[in-house]
Parts: sequence; C-alpha cells; structure tokens
Amino acid sequence: MKKIFTFVVLILISFNFNNKAFSIEADVFVQSTVNRAAKTLGGGLTKVERIEKLKEIAKDTVDITGIGFYSLGKHRKNLSKEQLENYKIVFEAYFLKSFSSRLAEYSNPEIEVNSKNIINANYTIVSSTLVATDSRPEVKIEWRVYTKDPDNLLIRDLIIEGLSLARTQKEEFSSIINSNDGKIEALLKNLSDFSAK
Repeated sequence: MKKIFTFVVLILISFNFNNKAFSIEADVFVQSTVNRAAKTLGGGLTKVERIEKLKEIAKDTVDITGIGFYSLGKHRKNLSKEQLENYKIVFEAYFLKSFSSRLAEYSNPEIEVNSKNIINANYTIVSSTLVATDSRPEVKIEWRVYTKDPDNLLIRDLIIEGLSLARTQKEEFSSIINSNDGKIEALLKNLSDFSAK
C-alpha cells in the first residue's frame, strides 16, 4: 500500500529528519524527513520562522558538504586548502538560503513514497510521487540517500522527472567558473551575492 506523506522538497538538494539513535531504512528516513518538514510548513509559523526551522532540518539531514564538493566537479582539485574551506562556508550559506526560502512557500503538498531500490552499501534510491492537484500535475521524484553509515543517513540528490538537481547545479557552477577563466572567486562571489540578498 502506498503511504501518503506531506511533500517537502522540489530542489536539491536536498534535501531531512535524521534519527541518529538507531538505524532506519531509507524509505522510513524519507518519511521522517517529510513529516518533520510538514510540521514546520503547516504549523502556523511566520515565513521567517519557517525558514529558520527548515535550515535546521537541512543541517540535520542533507549532506551539504558532499553536495558542495560534487558541485565543484573537476575544479575542486585546483583549489588550495584555504580556498576549499572558504568555498565550504560560502556554499553552505548559499544552499541553506536556497533550500529554505523555496520550501517556505509551500503548504502541505502531498507525496506518495512508493518504493526503494538498494543500489549498493552506500546508496539507496527512494521513489516517490508528488500528488497532482487541480493546479499542479503529478511529479515523479527520486531521493538519492547516502547509507554508508546506517545510523546517519543523508540525502545527496533529488531526481525530479529524471533530472538530477545535483548534476544540474554542477553544470551551472562549471559554467560560471569556465566563463571567468577558471577562477573560483567568480563562483564564490556569485554564491555570496545570492546569500546576501
């Protein structure tokens, strides 16, 4: 039987309730993530309060550092230790603002968690469906869950209708760097400017 949960995320990445006290299955992890965010979105909080709560959820359950490194792609190897540390700080601020500000606009969309596919010891794909409404079509969503540590599951990607949000972000970051003579500073400024808005 399909389980209906409140949908939380239409981005990346990414995006999570993580109970570190005991191991849980990836599909239960996604359910818990959705339930925690649903409580935030439907709890009568102000937009500012919702944003802060959603940031807390992301810090708990999204592999922000892993997504950030993946998004750098081949450019990561060209960075000094200092540049890499600076990037991690700037990327986290960018990710949290992007994640929370977009989700804060939603109120109780529903998702059906349909199945899970264990790829290997490190990854499980959880398949789900954003339930259609009069104003929105059905959307297929897959959650890429990092399961190497069964006591600390983390979301590393969302694949929406076959489109990987992490991969799309990687391509966007590469484009920014390449169009600025390979300088990471251009990307850092772009991310910092977004976070400062």
